[in-house]
Amino acid sequence: MRRREFIGLIGCAAAWPMGVQAQQRSPMPVIGYLSSLRQADSVHFDAAFRRGLSEMGYIEGQTVSIDYHWITDRYGSLPATAADLVQQQVAMICAFGPPAVLAAKAATPTIPIVFVTGADPVKFGFVASFNRPGGNATGIWMVTTVLAEKRLQLMRELLPKAELVAMLVNPTSPVAEPQIRDAQAAAQKLSLKLSVLSATTESDFDQVFASLTQQRADALLISADPFLSSRREKLVALTARHAIPALYEIREFVEAGGLMSYGPFLRDAYYKGGNYAGRILRGANPADLPVEEVNKFEFVVNLKTAKALGLNISPNLLSLTDEVIE
Repeated sequence: MRRREFIGLIGCAAAWPMGVQAQQRSPMPVIGYLSSLRQADSVHFDAAFRRGLSEMGYIEGQTVSIDYHWITDRYGSLPATAADLVQQQVAMICAFGPPAVLAAKAATPTIPIVFVTGADPVKFGFVASFNRPGGNATGIWMVTTVLAEKRLQLMRELLPKAELVAMLVNPTSPVAEPQIRDAQAAAQKLSLKLSVLSATTESDFDQVFASLTQQRADALLISADPFLSSRREKLVALTARHAIPALYEIREFVEAGGLMSYGPFLRDAYYKGGNYAGRILRGANPADLPVEEVNKFEFVVNLKTAKALGLNISPNLLSLTDEVIE
């Protein structure tokens, strides 16, 4: 072998490991995590997202970095946070809850967005269609805005003599109005009166429950909203103090001592969101990745809370439950 060829081979061999090493040291993709919940109330959901992401081969701190941003108080902080993530040029934004998705969509038309939301993504303009989103966003739709009739039916089964049911909403939520309309239509169909009460901050809760007492409401529905979900401990405590039967959107309320919940598997939706994020990091185009609809719901009842309220859960109602907490 000629000396020049031998030196060349040594040079290539030396250069190859350095190239691999440089590739291994290349920056990890960064996911901007934008949540409409507070951090303390999002622990189980965040873990479900990471589990879904890891099953696609992306482990936080090893093959992907996650820049977390949870809401601290009001939704007004979300647009600036989303704009900051865009300025940082994150690989994608994962947005949880309608306010976060709206903020992400307004911040960028190009960076991929994976959403987990209860707002209809077509009606709210997040995507062009379910099968072919067509833009930079796709994700998981939890059908929380069309469950009013089923929730009222369950409340009627629990309280057959009920006449007035109150509904607590956050009027700043983009899905508040559709939920109110659905509930009003369902209440009329079931010959129930519906009283809509509003809360935008935790300080509003005392007035809400004072109104419940004044109106002599028979029961309370807590609407689907990230702000209300993140105050579940406070709301459960207030319903217990005022001895009013309440039905919530997600099982986490019942696990915290609430009476009943009927709604989607929220942790499963976050898990699916993590899967979608992993698929896009692998090269899938969000424009071609169909929106997945979560249309499986669970009914959970807390028998201990029912007993404390002096309520008898009928055998028929128990037969409808997916889980009973005793």
